[in-house]
Order: sequence, then C-alpha cells, then structure tokens
Amino acid sequence: MIWLLIIVLSYLIGSIPSGYLVARSKGIDIRQHGSSNIGAANVARVMGKTWGYLVGFCDFLKGFLAVKLGFLIAAHFLSSSVAGSVIAAIACILGHNYTVWLGFKGGKGVATSGGAVLAVLPPLVFVLVGAVWVAVFIISRYTSLASIIAAAVLPLAVLLLITRNGTDLWLLFAFSVLIAALAIWRHRSNIGRLLHGTENRFGKK
Repeated sequence: MIWLLIIVLSYLIGSIPSGYLVARSKGIDIRQHGSSNIGAANVARVMGKTWGYLVGFCDFLKGFLAVKLGFLIAAHFLSSSVAGSVIAAIACILGHNYTVWLGFKGGKGVATSGGAVLAVLPPLVFVLVGAVWVAVFIISRYTSLASIIAAAVLPLAVLLLITRNGTDLWLLFAFSVLIAALAIWRHRSNIGRLLHGTENRFGKK
C-alpha cells in the first residue's frame, strides 16, 4: 500500500505538463509547433530560450520533489528509503513521458530525470553526467545527442562513483540503467534524424 501511494503521487507530480501549460498561457498549443514535443527544448525553439529554461526548471523540479516525497513517505512507514526514492523517480518520469492529461503523450523526460538523479544519487554522479551533457552540447549544439550520450554515461557513473555495497548499490545501478534506456528510447526519432543529418541544432527554428 505504501508503494502504491508513492507511485500514484509521484506519477501525478510528473504528469503536470509544464511545457504545455506555459505555452498555453501565451495562447500557443506547443503540440502543434516544432517537434510537437512538450519538453523544454521544443518550447525554447518555438517560444524562445527564456520560456524553454522556465519549462526545463519546472520539469527538473518535478523529478526532484517527487523523489524527496517518496523518500519521506517510505521513511515515515519505516520502509526502505532508497526503494521509496527509486520508485518515486521512475513513476514521476513515466508521468512526465506519458501524462494522463494529454492522452498519455508527454515529453522525453530529460529534465525530469535530471531532477530525479540529483535527488536519488550522490551529487557527484549528477555533476559528472551533467558535465558530459554540457560538453557534448557545446561541441555539437544538439540537445538530443547530448541527452542520449549523458544517459548512456549514467550507469557507468553510478558504478564508478557510488561507494556503498550490497542491495542498495545494485538497486541504484538498475535504476540508472532503466532511466537511461527509457531516455534513449524516447529519443529514437531523434536518433534517426541524427543519422540522416536532419536533426535541428539548438537555436535553429
């Protein structure tokens, strides 16, 4: 029952369609513009970088707050706080990617996953993966490529930087593999465009 409560609350937090709501406040249905995605990158491309940064921050915050809530609920009921955090993170990311409010169509979960990673894993893991994202983005100017490579690096960072042993380590590693695979899967159309040289670089409408 505790785990179900965490799943439902975290999914609902993640399902808040920040990009859609921000764009709607300006009379724009973001699903009809750009890549049709409600994520920060598409909002920035269609509405400008300021609005994109706002959406990215809101999506990041969803992941962070959902994990903290899952942690507190699990700890309150004397259950595994690590498990509570991981379950909350996954449910929140799924809520963002497949939001009930938009017919189970949502974003790609990069910013939300970033917030969840910062809340679940040691800060050094977040810093390393974030540095990889920034480096790839600066070199290529592709947000999608930066996200894909950062996601692929995440499980390796967990193995290299987390010092705890036993069940918690393997639970966190499994979590990192799952969300990395989900992020890459959500970018499968971008991968196709990258391979064909038709992917838009950041700042290009």
